[in-house]
Amino acid sequence: MDKIRKKEALDYHEQGRRGKLEIVPTKPHSSQRDLALAYSPGVAEPVLAISENPEDVYRYTAKGNLVAIISNGTAILGLGNLGPEASKPVMEGKGMLFKIFADIDGMDIEVKATDVEEFITTVKNISPTFGGINLEDIKAPEAFEIEERLKAELDSPVMHDDQHGTAIISSASLINALEIAGKDISKVRIVVSGAGAAAISCINLIIQLGASPENISMFDSKGHIHEGRTDIDHRKRKFATKRRFESLSEAMKGADVFFGLSQGNILDVEDVINMAEDPIVFAMANPNPEIAYEKATEARKDIIMATGRSDHPNQVNNVLGFPFIFRGALDVRATCINDEMKLAAVMALAQLAKESVPEEVIEAYDLKSLTFGREYIIPKPLDPRLISVVSMAVARAAIESGVARREITDWNTYRTELMSRMGRDNSLSRGIAERALKSPKKVVFAEGDNYKILKAADAARDEGFAIPVLLGAENKIRKLIQEMELGLSDAIIIDPRDDKYAGLRQEFAEAYFNQRMRKGVTLEEAVRLMRERSFFGTLMVQTGMADAMISGMTRNYPKVIKPALQIIGPAPGVKRVCGMYIVQTPNGPLFFADTTVNVNPTAEDLVEITLRAAETISRMKIIPRIAMLSFSNFGSSDNPDAEKVAKAVNMLHRDHPELIVDGEIQANFALNPEMLNENFPFSRLKDMKVNTLIFPNLAAGNIAYKLLQEIAGMEVIGPILLGMKKSYHILQMGCSVREIINMVRIAVVDSQMKAEENKENLAV
Repeated sequence: MDKIRKKEALDYHEQGRRGKLEIVPTKPHSSQRDLALAYSPGVAEPVLAISENPEDVYRYTAKGNLVAIISNGTAILGLGNLGPEASKPVMEGKGMLFKIFADIDGMDIEVKATDVEEFITTVKNISPTFGGINLEDIKAPEAFEIEERLKAELDSPVMHDDQHGTAIISSASLINALEIAGKDISKVRIVVSGAGAAAISCINLIIQLGASPENISMFDSKGHIHEGRTDIDHRKRKFATKRRFESLSEAMKGADVFFGLSQGNILDVEDVINMAEDPIVFAMANPNPEIAYEKATEARKDIIMATGRSDHPNQVNNVLGFPFIFRGALDVRATCINDEMKLAAVMALAQLAKESVPEEVIEAYDLKSLTFGREYIIPKPLDPRLISVVSMAVARAAIESGVARREITDWNTYRTELMSRMGRDNSLSRGIAERALKSPKKVVFAEGDNYKILKAADAARDEGFAIPVLLGAENKIRKLIQEMELGLSDAIIIDPRDDKYAGLRQEFAEAYFNQRMRKGVTLEEAVRLMRERSFFGTLMVQTGMADAMISGMTRNYPKVIKPALQIIGPAPGVKRVCGMYIVQTPNGPLFFADTTVNVNPTAEDLVEITLRAAETISRMKIIPRIAMLSFSNFGSSDNPDAEKVAKAVNMLHRDHPELIVDGEIQANFALNPEMLNENFPFSRLKDMKVNTLIFPNLAAGNIAYKLLQEIAGMEVIGPILLGMKKSYHILQMGCSVREIINMVRIAVVDSQMKAEENKENLAV
C-alpha cells in the first residue's frame, strides 16, 4: 500500500461514476402506478401511519438501516485539520466499508462547523433521518464533548469510531494476549504512548476489563502524565499517577504491556528488551508503528505483538468492529451504544479468535493453518463469521441492558438473516486478492504496449501480487511508461521480434515444432510463429520462464486461445477445456460455464464442463449448486437440444452422485427457489440457492453474461479457462483496467493452485 501513487489514487476516485457511493431505488418504478405508490398519492398512507405511530418510520422507510457518517474534517486520518470538503473521500470510504461488511447504508455528511455547540445542534437537527450516528475524524478534546452530549441528548446509537473502534479491537486482542502470556490484567503494568481520543478510550475500556489505573503510565507529547503536571485537562488527569517517569524508556523497564497510539518509531529495541517476560507490544500508529515489527520480534522471541498494519500478524483493524456493532444496534433499534454493548463486542471478538478458523479464511491468507496463539490473537477481517458473532453479541447486550426497542426471540433465525444479508461476492473477491498477495507469480502480459495493460501491470506490481513481463516493442512501451508516469521503469520488457532474442525464439520454435510436427507444422513455420507475442509468451509459460499469461485485450478470442490449447494443453485427465465467468450479484457470485470455448457441446462435453466448473468453485471453498439450463423443464420438450442436457444430467447423477446438480431447467426456475419448490418439488435443487449455471451451448452462455454485464451493470470476472495444464487466461476485448487486474489475480491464484497440485502429484 505504501507504493500507491498520487495519480492512481486520484484516478480511482475520479474515473467512472465520481466518488465511491450512489443511491439506488429499492422498489419497482417502471410504471405510472409504481410512481404513484412511491410518491403521490400513495406516499400519503405511510406518512399518516408514521404521524400516528412514530415507530412506524422503521417499517416504511430506510431509517433502520441508515447511518450518518459525520465529520467536520478537523482530524482527518493522519493528515490533520483540512476541513469538511477534504474529509468527504474518507467519509465515503467509511460508507463503503459499512456496506460491504454489514449491509448498512452509510450516508456521509460533512459539517462546516468547528464550534462544539454549532456542530452538536447540526447533528441533532438531522438525526431524525438516521438510525445511528457514526462520528469520525473530529479532533480532541472537542470529540469527547461532542460524543458525550450527543449520546445524552439523542435516543439513537452514537459512536465516535476513532475512539471506540480501536479501543474495542485492541481490548479484545489484549485479553487474548494476556491469556497466552499467563498474566492477570489487574496486575500487569501498562505503558501508553499517546493521550488523544483513541488512547483515552482504549485505556478506559481496559480499566473496565480489570486493569488497575495505578499500573498504567500514560505519556502525551510533553511526557509522562503524573500528579505533578499542571498542564493537563480533566480527561488526562484521571490517568495521572503518583509515580513519575522521566522518559518513556524509563517507564518501559519491567513493563508487561505497551499500548502505542502516537507516532512511528518512538520505541527503541532496548525499550522492548527491557520489558518483562512475555512482553505484549501493541504498536498501533499508522502507517509506521512505534517500533517496526521486524525489530521488535527479533529482539524478543517471547513477544506478543500487534500493529495497525495488514502485512503483519495481529492487525488491530477497526473494520472488525464498527460495521457489526452498528448492525447489532440497528437491528434491535437501540437507543445508544453503551458500555455493555462495547464490552460484548470485545468478548465476542476475543472468543472468535479461539475458535476453529474456516478453511476459506486460511486459504485467503495463503496459510497452512491458523490457530489461536502469539500470531493470531484477533480474527482476520475476511472472517465471514464476524457479522453474525459480533452483531449478535451487541444486539443481545442491548436487549439485556434495557436499551433495545425491539426484541429478538429467535436467535437462530437472526443468525441466518445476518449471514444472508451479504452475498459471498465481496468476501470471494477479497479472498482471491489476499491469496494472490501471499505468493506473487511472474505474469506475461502479451499486449505490453497497451495503456490499459500497463496500468494494470503497474497496479499488480505495486500491490505486490505479480511480477510483470511485458511483451512488445521496447521503445514504445518505455515511452508509454514515461508518459503515464508509471513505476515500471525497471520492469522486464521483451520484444519477440528483436534479434537479441533470436536464440530464445529458436529454442521456443524447436520446442513447438517437436509438439506439432505431426500436425502440419514445419520448423520454418514454428520459427515464424515465435515472432508473435501470443506464441512466444505461451512458450515462456510452458517452459517455466513465467508462471502465467494474460492476453486478449486487443485480439479475437479464437486467435488467443489457439496457442494455449496447442502448446500448454489440458491438464492430465481433463478431456475438455472450457471457460467460466464469475458474475458478481448483490446476492453473491454466480458462476457461468461454458461461455467462451465449446460452441455446441455434446452431452458428454456438458458433463466435463460441469465437472471442471465444480472442481474450480470447490477450490474457492464454495459448495457448487448446479443448474443445467435449457428452454425446457424436466422433459417438457423432446427437442434434441433439451434431450442433450437431460442426458448429461442423467450421466452426472449416475457417475457423480455427490454433486448437487439437476436439470434440464429454465433459468427463472433455477434462480427462484419458490417457483422451483412449487412446481418441481422432486428436484435435487429443492430448497437450494443455485450458484452455478451450465449453459447448453456457447451462444446462450456468452449472451447471458454480456446482458447481465451491460443491462444490469453487474461486475464480471473472467473468462477463467478451466482444465488447462498451466495458468493461461484470456481477457475480454476492450475490458477495463479493473477487470484486467481481477484477471491477473485469478491467474496468480490459479498458478499457485497448479503448483500445489504438482507438488502433491510428485509426493504421490
